[in-house]
This record gives sequence, C-alpha cells and structure tokens, in this order.
Amino acid sequence: MAGRPTIADLAKEAGVSVATIDRVLNGRAKVREETARRVYEAAHKIGYHAAALIGQRMAADLPKIRFGFVLHKEKQAFFRDMREAAEAAVRAATGVQTSVEFAFASSQAPSDYAALIEELGERCDAVAAIAVAHLQVTDAVTRLEARGIPCFALLNDFAQGVRQSYVGLNNLKIGRVAAHMLATATRQHGDLAIFVGGHRWHGHELRETGFRSYMREFAPQFRTLDALVNLETRQLTYEATLNLLERHPNLRGIYCAGGGMEGAIAALQELRKPGEVSMVVHELTPESRSALAQRYLTMAVATPLDAVLTETVNLMIEAVQNGGNSLPGQQFLEPQLYLPESV
Repeated sequence: MAGRPTIADLAKEAGVSVATIDRVLNGRAKVREETARRVYEAAHKIGYHAAALIGQRMAADLPKIRFGFVLHKEKQAFFRDMREAAEAAVRAATGVQTSVEFAFASSQAPSDYAALIEELGERCDAVAAIAVAHLQVTDAVTRLEARGIPCFALLNDFAQGVRQSYVGLNNLKIGRVAAHMLATATRQHGDLAIFVGGHRWHGHELRETGFRSYMREFAPQFRTLDALVNLETRQLTYEATLNLLERHPNLRGIYCAGGGMEGAIAALQELRKPGEVSMVVHELTPESRSALAQRYLTMAVATPLDAVLTETVNLMIEAVQNGGNSLPGQQFLEPQLYLPESV
C-alpha cells in the first residue's frame, strides 16, 4: 500500500464502511465489540496512524474487572510461575478492562488466608485463592459472597458449598496415578511412604486417599506407612526422609503429595543410588527436572498452570458479569506427567 494509509484503506482492510470507521474513531454511535476489534486489528496490520486511538476508544467502553489472587510462598518457583500465568491470563481476557492484585500467605495459618481473602475482597471484584480448608476460611468466603464478591478455590478445594468453583486437578485420581506408577516401577516388595503438607490441605488428603485405595485394590503386597506431615518445607522433608531410610531399610517408594520434595531428593542423593527408591512428586521445577534426569525421580505430576489460570479468569469474569453461579462446581483439568525420558 503506497503512502500513508487512509480511512478508506482501513475500511477496505477491515471489511466495513467508511461510516463505521468514523463511528469507531469518534464514538458517535455504539459499534459492536466484534466490529471495533476487527477495525483495531486492521489498523495495526496496515499501520494506520490512529490505531492507538482506536484501542483507547475500545477500552473506554469496556466494563472494568479487578482480579485478586491469594497464593502461597512467594519465593517458591512454582508460585512465581503461577503468578506469571495469572498475569498472562488476565492480560489475555477479552471484552473487559482488567487489573490484578496478588497477596501471598507466609504461613499455613487459616487466619492468614482468611485475612488475605477478605482484604482483597475490599478492593477486587472477584477473588481466587490457594488456601487451607478451615472454618475461618469458609467464614471469610461466606462474607465475600454475601457482598457479591465471587470466590474461587485454586488447586486445593475449600469452602465447599460456598465458594463459586474449584479449579485444578482431580486429586483423588492423581493419588491413584501416583500409586500406579510406584507399584509398577518398584521391583521389590516393601514399604511406601507418603508426605502431605498438612491435614488442612484437602487436596493432599484426597491424594493420599486415592493412593491408598489403589494399593489396597491392585498392590496389597506393599505396606503403605502412616502419612508424614512436612508442612511443605524442604528441611523437614529432608530430615524425615533420612529417618525413614534409617528405620525402614526396605523402603521402596516415596510419594510427595505436596511441597517439600527437594528435601526428599537431597536425602536420596546422599544415601541411595538412583532407582533404589522410586519417588513420585508434584510439579516440574529445576530441582525435580534435574532429579528426573538423574533417575532419582520416577515421575513428576505437573499442574497445567496456563490452562488452570485461563479457566479461572474466564469463570471470574462470568461470575462478575452474571451475578455468580447458583450451584458451586468443580473444574478438573488434565495433569502433565513427566518421566525421566521426557525432560
């Protein structure tokens, strides 16, 4: 196209009339969002000088939604990745003007999660959170919902019957997947250990239930030890794994149903050769990727963060615009399974 693109050039590229272009540019009459977006994309494509103005006109007419996210352990790689996925999902949202705010819980205390959820509820139109299952958290969600602020549970379900929806993995099923992998990979019969972050993490409890149900049904030759609470900390998991290896010389497998896997990996690297003890963990991090490559891990079950946060943001927009859901639900997404040969 020779010279500076004109309104006629833009109209031709967008497949609309010159009058429609004039309405988009000057806001003289309402233009459908789909049409305005087509004009905006065409303006960018041909280098029309008022493309930025068209974008501003579009944004001015869109409803504003403020998103709030409560996450856990700000310094952990997984939760940094989760924040980035949430930011990307909010940026990609169409049909609304968006802003997003994050808060991070520094402990597993229910009061901390409840306070952060309510704090974000004061400034946001919808809140999604990772939180423990506890009455204080349920009460906080109840107060938000009563004010018309929809709340969503991420990865770990809480406030069932009150929150809008749970978005994450099917944790009962994931526990059975982990059990199948350990039972299949372990060549000798013996003991199996489970680490959970705490008994208030509903998702960890479901993973343990699924794990044990599979073992009872298909691998009764293994003995599954009592679950160990590691508070999702590296050091506690490291010390507990050293103790397990000392007290249970026939330990054949470990399932880390939550965080803290780095400690178990370090203990195995000190005291066992690769593959002597099979281990399944959650999430693909630099540490778990390295351990898979070295054969200290049998499998890592990863959360599809992009899909989880995209689904959550879409549900948040729908709840804000439609006044919430009458029937709280669950949105299960498929996990990503990583083996030593797939990293």
